[in-house]
Formats: sequence, structure tokens, C-alpha cells
Amino acid sequence: MHERNSVNELALALRRELNRYSPGEKLPSSRALVERFRVSPVTVSRALATLAAEGLVVTRPGAGAFRAAPHPASAPPGDTSWQQVALSAEAGEEAVPRSVDAAGVIASLAGPPPGVIELSGGYLHPSLQPERALAAALARAGRRPGAWERPPLEGVAELRSWFAREIGGPTGSVTPAGVLVTAGGQSALTTALRALAPPGAPVLVESPTYPGMIAAAHASGLRPVPVPVDAQGVRTDLLAEAFRAGRARVFVCQPLFHNPTGSVLAEERRREVLRIAREAGAFVVEDDFARRLAHEDAPPLPPTLASEDADGVVVHVCSLTKFTSPSLRVGALAARGPVLDRLRAIQVVDSFFVPRPLQEAAVELVGSPAWPRHRRALAAELRMRRETLLAALGRELPGSEVAYVPPGGFHVWVRLPDGTDESALAAATLRAGVLVTPGRPFYPAEPAAPHLRLCFAAATGVAELREGVRRLGAAMREL
Repeated sequence: MHERNSVNELALALRRELNRYSPGEKLPSSRALVERFRVSPVTVSRALATLAAEGLVVTRPGAGAFRAAPHPASAPPGDTSWQQVALSAEAGEEAVPRSVDAAGVIASLAGPPPGVIELSGGYLHPSLQPERALAAALARAGRRPGAWERPPLEGVAELRSWFAREIGGPTGSVTPAGVLVTAGGQSALTTALRALAPPGAPVLVESPTYPGMIAAAHASGLRPVPVPVDAQGVRTDLLAEAFRAGRARVFVCQPLFHNPTGSVLAEERRREVLRIAREAGAFVVEDDFARRLAHEDAPPLPPTLASEDADGVVVHVCSLTKFTSPSLRVGALAARGPVLDRLRAIQVVDSFFVPRPLQEAAVELVGSPAWPRHRRALAAELRMRRETLLAALGRELPGSEVAYVPPGGFHVWVRLPDGTDESALAAATLRAGVLVTPGRPFYPAEPAAPHLRLCFAAATGVAELREGVRRLGAAMREL
């Protein structure tokens, strides 16, 4: 982290000084910059590379760095208004809207402005990511025989076997032949939706649910139909009713550490979900994104739904990304029966395959001693951060309520007092220097009540969590 900040600071300083030099004029040597700014040669090299990527400097091996020539004036913009007609044209009597609202996904991916505390993220803070283990795994992967050859379309055999063991558990009910390696969980989820439902069809989803799932359904031309969730997971009585009322043949759920509520699907409801789907002739897409994010005090985790499904009802989605780094986009799909061929065909058409070096790095990482160490350290850290956030909420937002304390994941789902304008609160909080996520994007239909989803994994530490909630409370009192 210190090296990364030094690079950014040096790049900012050099950017400010560029006007002193004429286009083509040479900048001070790397040695001079090292001595002047008291940084390492690596920091200087990376800062210059940053400016070169921005088109501000040109580096010439053996000669140094030079101020780049100014860009020529851009051509006047053309008339793109015709695209509004082309993008909105519909076909058929039951066509669904073609626009896709990705605001919720973009908000979760965008970093906070400088100086703003992030309580809205969906990934680990860099200090919690196993950066050294990732770097070592990537280095070892690069030395593997055939690391740059074309991989099998279904994925590298070692990685498929590892995923099969993780998904199937002790029973071994999932085999490597039933696993496809994917480019992360979001890609797997999109592939599953496209494979299982035709455009225009309804798809049952939990309410509230992950905004990226709602966006993926819309992008596939599907119509999300909400099924309410409580502290024990999806309401199975309402799930059966939703299947009877419509023509849905797909239900998407997060049985473990549900996003955003954190709930875990109760044992009796697990059996009911599989039974109801089987009777409806429907698939269950099990989004198991957070299995490796159990907190230190979590009870034993239930097995995956896929491990208890013998009839091919469940299509399982999982990923390494949340547990490691946003850039380790390696995940898996697991399924049985003819649907596996369709999943494979769609993935091949869309992206051919996941790059082999990334798959080999994943194999190296999950097989290293650093993997269980990271799991233990992260479990302890997430528990401490969760408790810190809940204590701060009790002090600063006494009118709010957390109905369920999650034993895993990154988030708490905060019920705000009735009548609270969550969007206005989020805007006021941002002005106070904190980024939070309103609850509205998590609902595929009208929200039941005002909420905030607060993340405790993206902040720098517990002190920043306390300060973020203090600012949140102050903003709420001023509304």
C-alpha cells in the first residue's frame, strides 16, 4: 500500500510540473528524481509509466522521458441521435424493454472520491487482499509448462477438480466433468440466465437481491419477478405461489450470506426450495458467492444446494473473486444433464475460454499454504469489523434497525425509520465524506421500507468504520 501511494503522489507532482517543459523536452533523469523525491527507482519507473499511459510523456529506452506533444484538436462530434431509435426498437407483441440499468453495478464497482470513506463497496480493501500470495501464485503459474497454451474449453483439469470438491463437499456428489471454469461469478450468472430462460420470460428472484443479478436478467431480456426474503431466507410459501402464478422456469437465490440481508437459508426451506422447483419443472440458480467469507464466529456452514440435488435442478455459481481480489476473475458453473452442454456452448460462443495463466495462478493459489492462512485471518478481521460497525450504528443511528446479524459476508442491511428518504440521505452522507448504498436498487419491484446496505470490508480499518458511521449519523440528523 505504501508503494502504491508513493507512485500516485510522485505522478501527481510530475503532472503539475509538466508545463515547465516544452513538447519534446527531456525530463530530469530517473536518478535525479530518486534523489529529489526520496523514493525508490521502482516508484519513479511506475510513476513515469502512469504518465506515459495518460499520453503526457514519452519514454525512450536508454534516452529517458520526454514531454509528449500536445494532442491535435479533436474532430467535432457527429450526430448520434439516430441511435435512440435503433436501440429502442421493439419486435413482437410481448417484447421487453431493451434498456439496461447498470447503475447499481457501476456504483458497487466505482471507487470513492479522494478523502471519502467507502461503506458501499463489494470487495475487500487492498490491505485485506492476499496480494503477496497472489503475486507468488502468478509468478509460479508463469513457469508452469504450457502456461501460455490454449486451455481446455471447459477449464484446466486441476482447477475443475478443485471446484468440484469445494461444491460437492464430502459426498463427492459433484464431479469435475460437471464443472465449467468461468471468468468470475457475474459472467457465470449471466451465462446461466441466458441458458435457462428465453428472452421475455419471467425469472423468480429474491427481494431484495443483488442489483447485478437484476441487471443481468434485464440484459438477457428477462423479467425479474420478486419473491420476498426474511431472516431465514426466501419465503418458500410465496415461492410456490410465484411458480403457480406465472410461467417462470428459473429461480435465482443466494442461500448463504445473502446479499444484501446476510441471511442463511434455513434447513427446512432448503428442502422446500428443491422440492418446489422440481415439481414446477424449473431450475434453481444457486449463487454461492460468499462461502469463503464466513466470520470467525460463524456456525458450521450448510452444504451447497448442488451437493444435495440428484435431479439436475440446481445450476451452481461460485467465484474466487470476493475472497481474493477484484482482478482474480475466476469462477465456476456446476450442473448436471443436458443443461451443461448449453452452458458450455454459450460460454464458448461468448468468450472462448478463461485465459490459461489466470487459471494456472488460481490453481497455484488454492494449493498453497497461504490459502488457509488467508481464510483464518480474513474470518477474524471480518468478525471484528462487523462488530465495530454494529456498535457504531447503535451509538450514532439509534432509530435504525439491523434485523439480522450476518455470520458471513461483507454487509449489514440497515432498516431506516419510516419516512426516511434514503436517496437524500445517501447524497447528504456523500457531502459529509462517506459513500453508502441506498436500498432501492436491491428491489426488482417497489421496496418494502427504506434501507441502507453498509459494507465493512472496503474501509481501511475499524477507525475509519467508526468515523464513517459518525458522519452518517450526523448527516441523518440534519435531514
